Amino acid sequence: MKFYQETLTLPSYSRGFHLITEQIVNNFKEIRNIEQGMLQIFLKHTSAGLTINENADPDVRKDFETFIRDLIPDTYPHFIHTAEGPDDMPAHIKTAFFGNTLTIPITQGKLNLGTWQGIYLCEFRNRGGNRKLVLTAFGS
Repeated sequence: MKFYQETLTLPSYSRGFHLITEQIVNNFKEIRNIEQGMLQIFLKHTSAGLTINENADPDVRKDFETFIRDLIPDTYPHFIHTAEGPDDMPAHIKTAFFGNTLTIPITQGKLNLGTWQGIYLCEFRNRGGNRKLVLTAFGS
């Protein structure tokens, strides 16, 4: 079994849902060395998340952002943790909903995603800064 691991630093993104599939594939070429295996993606942050979803229509990203802002608004009056700004605690809760880890099959050196699936960075802060991903590919 082969194991590869590296940290990928993503640039700072605006608040919203951003496709990062190509950045992962282009910056972690060791995936090509795996015939059958898995890619684990771990986001080292508590105010952003990861998800896999529709990658073709950009309206999906807008709808995600609209819905999640309505579900967990920055203006929720009962948050106590407010020292880092009004978007901080809502971002932590959104991360708990979405999660910060993905596992994707690798088949014949490629991510085995569905035709319309892409990997999203879910940026929940207005100014989240750079985000770090730990990418671990393993298999035969």
